[in-house]
Amino acid sequence: MSDPSGNQGGNNVGNLLSNISPPSALPSNLILAPAAAPLISQEVPPVEPPTTQAAEGGPGGAGGAHIAPAFSPAIPPNKNTSTEQTPTDDGATQSTNLGHLNLNPEPVATALGPLTQSGSSLFGWMKDAASSGGGILSKVAEKAKNSVDTIVTTLDPQMKEYIYSGGDIEIIVASDKDDKVKPCREAFQTIFGKATVMGLQAQPNGIAAQPVGFEAALRGAQERTADLRTNSRIGDKLPIIAVENFTFEAFPDQWFDAGLLLLTDPLRNLTLKTVTQMTAIPLSIITAIKEDTPKDYQFLDTGFAVTVGQVMANNLGVHHTEWHKYYTGINRSDMILCAAKSLATAYKRSLGANIASSEES
Repeated sequence: MSDPSGNQGGNNVGNLLSNISPPSALPSNLILAPAAAPLISQEVPPVEPPTTQAAEGGPGGAGGAHIAPAFSPAIPPNKNTSTEQTPTDDGATQSTNLGHLNLNPEPVATALGPLTQSGSSLFGWMKDAASSGGGILSKVAEKAKNSVDTIVTTLDPQMKEYIYSGGDIEIIVASDKDDKVKPCREAFQTIFGKATVMGLQAQPNGIAAQPVGFEAALRGAQERTADLRTNSRIGDKLPIIAVENFTFEAFPDQWFDAGLLLLTDPLRNLTLKTVTQMTAIPLSIITAIKEDTPKDYQFLDTGFAVTVGQVMANNLGVHHTEWHKYYTGINRSDMILCAAKSLATAYKRSLGANIASSEES
């Protein structure tokens, strides 16, 4: 037998469910529009409105038929949003895209004529610069050559003698000592660009070992030059430079040492002289030299029998060719170099004057 209370509870639940009315359709203003159609080039077909159970007479028909709103896409279907372009006629496209350009109808050779044929044009200027002897390109090449020569002579100073030798200038130095030959060579190669400078041994015959005064120095240089003139190859054809060191009393009891440079060129009838920087000599050194010179010295009228370099080198403890450097801070070769540059400049100027006078005559 069933429980009366249980039957009563089951009937109550059934009554509650049967009394709930079926769900009604949502209002038309709350229905969301469907998603936008994909962007395609074809025309979008119309979308039929969806039907509901109420329109078909199903449950919820009591709420009445539902009419869906018409579909309105965000982008009108007649606008083509596809990235693909419709192929068109090539000729029509080119005429459309290039119609605004003004093309030069002249041939390339005619268009470039002003550049390649005119003497004042760029290519004509380059041609003239390359063909002329003193053009820009030749100057650039000369500058590059000088730069290379500078690098070579810096790495190996002995190469300077070979690189800058030659040219129209050939000079003989009346000595085989490097402290005389090298500065004379460097000076003339600096002034003339290229010059051949050689040193040959030459000794004066009738002069004191240490000449005193300008007259004695000139006599010693002339004797060195005359000694080389006896050489058949040299004769009177080549210029000769003679360097003669001497002392002189410039002021009472104040003596100086200097070097005389004498250049003679019999072929051009030129004689040039210059003097190096003077070096003060202590009076005690001159006194010692006088005491060491015999009273019957045969060349006593031109100087002393002992040189200043010998006494100064003994007192300083150096070689007799280096006492200038240790006593004054300047090498003897540097002193000769400065004087030789002055001599080379005067010689070059004299050569130019001779050439000008010969052309006038």
